[in-house]
This record gives sequence, structure tokens and C-alpha cells, in this order.
Amino acid sequence: MIKLLPLLLCTFAIPAMANTSRLKDIVTIKGVRENPLIGYGLVIGLNGTGDGGGEITNTSLKKMFQTLGLNPQKEVTSKNVAAVIVTAKLPAFGRVGQRLDVTVSSIGDASSLAGGTLLVTPLKGGDGQVYAVANGHLSIGGLEQGKKLATTGRIPEGGTIEKELELAFNNKKAIRMALNNPDFTTAARIERTINQELGGKYATASDATTIDVIIPNYYERKVVELIANIENYKVVADAAAKIVINERTGTLVAGGDIVIKKSAISHGDLVLEVKGGAEGSSKGSLHMIEQTTTINDLVKALNALGTKPEDLISIFQALKQNGSLLAEIELI
Repeated sequence: MIKLLPLLLCTFAIPAMANTSRLKDIVTIKGVRENPLIGYGLVIGLNGTGDGGGEITNTSLKKMFQTLGLNPQKEVTSKNVAAVIVTAKLPAFGRVGQRLDVTVSSIGDASSLAGGTLLVTPLKGGDGQVYAVANGHLSIGGLEQGKKLATTGRIPEGGTIEKELELAFNNKKAIRMALNNPDFTTAARIERTINQELGGKYATASDATTIDVIIPNYYERKVVELIANIENYKVVADAAAKIVINERTGTLVAGGDIVIKKSAISHGDLVLEVKGGAEGSSKGSLHMIEQTTTINDLVKALNALGTKPEDLISIFQALKQNGSLLAEIELI
């Protein structure tokens, strides 16, 4: 566990304001997103590893045979067939005929989908409309991976788009952007940057997440070109001072401008004080660290003692409770 500390130290050492980010990496544009698709189907050709019956599978087989012109009088039971749920993602600007990767997951008691073939399966969106169809041979990964997850497989390019989403994107008079990580400071910087680059008051940040942009006259019906330019504008994305802790794994990640106020720390045989003086640390005695200490300085001092991540977690939680740690702590 001690080996984790130098890695964490590198994370703390990165200044929050050091690098700029492209807008395309920190915002999403309204209407430009993937849409989940889902369908129910049958996988055939299994080597005795299918469902082996069940109301859903048997009924589905009977209906399939009826569709093919057969009329079985009894329900068909087979261990070479499995009932599955098929999922895929429809791209924001997916076009008819475009191929999609699909995921196939067993919903019955099949022990393996290895070697199976998915029959033609309609895939529906949230509005109940069919947007794609899927079929093909399943892949369940490498030998070891396949043994572990034998009831889930993928069909690369196993889906075909049959219906498009109408967006009329190039006719828009305005676009709306949303910050992936809401922050008032970053939103204000984006507004200022866009207005400076476009040479007018075109962008307005209405809250910590939303930035509305009016399409300039000289970009009318050239919205794609405008967005291509905007998404490459660079801003400094601000970040709140925050420490995320996972006590189950002993993982601790910190970001933002985290500062520790004047304080004294005692943990086990470690005694440390944040006050005027030189930086350092020792066991069993009081030692000083400069009052302007950041979390980076504290971790350096504690790391020199071989402090475990569990100790850091306890120390940071106590500092937060005391009011000496100026950061949010989130437990996951």
C-alpha cells in the first residue's frame, strides 16, 4: 500500500491552473449525443449451453417458426437457443446504412453464448420506434475472458441503422453548450473567450452549466464551421478544491487548489504542526511546516515517513472536520 503514495503525490503536484483545455473536451452541445437502443432476440447454434426451455424462449421460437411459414402444434424446446437482450448506441448524426457495434446479453439460464448467432433483432429507441436491426455471429472475447463472461457477447458492426434522427442542425439560429463539470468560473471564462474570438456579444452564460451562443450572420447556414472553430477555443477550466476517498480500496485522489490552514496534527506516533518554520517531519516529535502549506507539501512530509494511505485518509478527514482543510471531501 505504501507504494501508492508517490503516485498520489504526482497527482497533488499538478497546479489546477497550469493547463488550458479545448472547449470540445469540457462541454457538450445540445442535440449532439448518442441515443441508447434496445431489443429482444434469440441466439441460436449453441452447443447445448442455451436456456433449454422456459416460457419466453419457447414462445419466441414458436412465433419465429410461424413467421417462417411453419405451424408447430407444440412448444419447441432446445438447449441450443438462448433468449437475449440486445443493446447499441445510435450516434448523434447516424445515417441509414451506417453500421453499429451491438452487445448481446443472456436473460435466461444459458451457461454460455459462445459460438452462437443472433437472429435478426429490431432495436428500438426511447420513443418505441425501430432505428436499427442487429444480427450476426457473437464474440465473447479471449479464452480466459470468455470463460468469465460467457453469457455476454459483442457483434462488431452487427447493427445497421434503418431510421435517422432529424436534427436540421445547419439551420439553427442558436446553439446551447453544457459544461460536463458545472462551474461558474469556467462558464464565465467560456463566455468571455467566445465573445472575444467572434468579435461581439454572441455568448451568454446563464448558469454554472449553460452557455447559449447566437449564430452570427456571417455563419448563417455554416453552423458546422462555427462549431468546429468554437470547440477548438482554449480556456482554463477551473476546478473546485476536492478530495475523493474510497476507503474500501485505500484510494485517495485530490484536485484543485487545496490549502491547509495553521494546525497541529497528531496521528499514532506522528506529531506535525503547520506553522511558521521550515518544512520537514519526524516521528515522535513536534516538527513545523510553513503556514502556507498546500496538500502537496503535507503529503511530501507524510510520505517521507512511509505513511499509509489509510493514515492519510484519517488525517484529511480530521483536518476537514477541524476546519483546517479548505476542500470538499467526498466518500465513494
